[in-house]
Amino acid sequence: MARYATIGQRRNLVSVDNPSRVPDGDGGFSETFSSASPATMWARIEPATASNVERLVGNTVEGKITHLVTMLYHSGVGMTTRLTHEGRYLFVRGLQNVDEIDRQLVLACEEVVG
Repeated sequence: MARYATIGQRRNLVSVDNPSRVPDGDGGFSETFSSASPATMWARIEPATASNVERLVGNTVEGKITHLVTMLYHSGVGMTTRLTHEGRYLFVRGLQNVDEIDRQLVLACEEVVG
């Protein structure tokens, strides 16, 4: 059985955004982000270490993973989701639906500055 993050450990309010395409008026599209529903979630954000990332993704450690984010299950979170916390952008690069029971997600994220 996996260890679940308690309510007290989920202290960071994050915005959950997914990419969407908006017509640019010239026949093309520009990509922007729009809020998922629900738009915000309480989450636990912790720095990624080689050992905690390896536990999440197996024996393949991704060098670009900077943070692990644990939150309640959100059906709108996927591999293209962006989380925003206090002006910082965390892009989901891997995810685990803990115990496959739609109760909690652990997300391997990359912080992107800019």
